[in-house]
Amino acid sequence: MNKYINRFFFIFIFLFATHFAQAAIKDTVIIHGDARVDMFVNEEIAVNKRTANMTSGGLYKGYRLQVLSTRSREDAFKLKAWFMQNEPGQKAYLLFQSPYFKVRIGNFLTKSDALDFKKELSRIYAQPVYLVDDAVEYTPPDDLIQ
Repeated sequence: MNKYINRFFFIFIFLFATHFAQAAIKDTVIIHGDARVDMFVNEEIAVNKRTANMTSGGLYKGYRLQVLSTRSREDAFKLKAWFMQNEPGQKAYLLFQSPYFKVRIGNFLTKSDALDFKKELSRIYAQPVYLVDDAVEYTPPDDLIQ
């Protein structure tokens, strides 16, 4: 009697193991999809790459150079005007973060561009200049907007 139980148990284990081995081999899923779905996915990837550096306000994550932080509104306006005359290629921004008025210049997407301009700026502006993270204005090229 014990001999039959051992055989039955061995056969049961053997069948159980072969069933799961065959199930593991058959675990391949083939999806037949519409080509339009692939086109849509590629378009979404392009949009995500384009908007990855955008802020919620539609501006881009970038850098500016802070040239002044003062409590004097008049000094801040004078320096902003001076930069607008002497550096017409770069925009100048005046911010008020209580109690300070800050003058920042430029719209740089990369840190290296900002540091290059900082070196150029040191020739005409002797005061300390700080690189700051900021939301910057940027218009992407037409080939990226599509």
